Amino acid sequence: MLRLRGRIVSHLLSFSSTSGPAISPLHRLLSASAAAGPVSPNPSGFAVEDYLVDTCGLTRPQALKASTRLSHLKSPAKPNAVLAFLAGLGLSGADVAPVVAKDPQLLCAKVDKTLAPVVDGLTGLGLSRSDIARLFSLAHAYFRCRSIVSKLHYYLPLLGSFHNFLRLLKRSSHLLSSDLDKSVKPNVAFLRECGLGDCDIAKLCIREPRILAINPERIRAMAACAERLGVRRGSGMFRQGLQAVAFLSEEKVAAKLDYLKNTFRWSDAQVSIAVRKYPNLLGKSKESLKRRSEFLVSKVGVEPVYIAHRPTLLSYSMEGRLRPRYYVIKFLKENGLLDGDLSFFTAVKMTEKVFMEKLISPHKEAAPHLAEDYATACKGEVPTNFIFRWTRNRL
Repeated sequence: MLRLRGRIVSHLLSFSSTSGPAISPLHRLLSASAAAGPVSPNPSGFAVEDYLVDTCGLTRPQALKASTRLSHLKSPAKPNAVLAFLAGLGLSGADVAPVVAKDPQLLCAKVDKTLAPVVDGLTGLGLSRSDIARLFSLAHAYFRCRSIVSKLHYYLPLLGSFHNFLRLLKRSSHLLSSDLDKSVKPNVAFLRECGLGDCDIAKLCIREPRILAINPERIRAMAACAERLGVRRGSGMFRQGLQAVAFLSEEKVAAKLDYLKNTFRWSDAQVSIAVRKYPNLLGKSKESLKRRSEFLVSKVGVEPVYIAHRPTLLSYSMEGRLRPRYYVIKFLKENGLLDGDLSFFTAVKMTEKVFMEKLISPHKEAAPHLAEDYATACKGEVPTNFIFRWTRNRL
């Protein structure tokens, strides 16, 4: 172990001399440790808690908690070797501290038998040193499991990129803790049978990171629930359907359907149409749905059946899209500046560029303040020029 420690410290010193300034106080400590020679195990002299604070950068409360899992350590030899190896990867003390706080046993990992083989394996998958450093910061205890290499070998082509994998890992560690053969691969095979390509599966996972790790029977039940809502397998909406019902009980789905019917005054057939066309409707909060119902039905004058057949109206921001564009259309109509019969839905779904080109820019002379007023409305304010007598005339 002492020979291994010596080699790692030498590597760190060499790396620092060619890579600019010292990485952190960790480098200075290891340099001093190397100069001082071998550390003799001293059961009564090695204060783990102080080491975690002074060397690893943990706070005193973090160190107190972590030290209970490292009480067996009798010298800093093994932790020094681990820290030196991590510093050689370009990780600073600030990178290492939060990981050690969550996984203190990292300091007991064997560099030659665990950490080095993991890094070699990840490098073989095409990951750069900076990629590996980012993975280390998110994987925590799984970084010291050699199975992480085989899991990334499977996930990277499935998810399309290392960036997508990190997006998932930031939200959940389920992909690293799950069993590939018992859960992940059977679930991926089933999703492919349902007509989802790898790109769709990646998008589904980014929204629902746990979905590949669950029991295969459970994901089949989710698919059956989506189909009962009218979202067919193989349709373009099936991914959204799965996403909408994921981890919801049948009772909760039924309660959401009832709320939609009551809030928008929809019949069973109309709520079925709306959910089939826009499954993510089931994920909207009650407050969000209530506000949109009050605005669209009570103020804009849109008929409930109109919304049922165009449910994506409910996906747009009230402050950033629905209200400001309603104000513009109403202003143009009341001032005789709108040619033709433009529907509210058509105006709402226009891109910002098209909306400006078609409904703002042509009226620079007749309504010179329109662009400014629209920009103000998009910030949640109501300009004086946009204050009208509310009517229930459908737009």
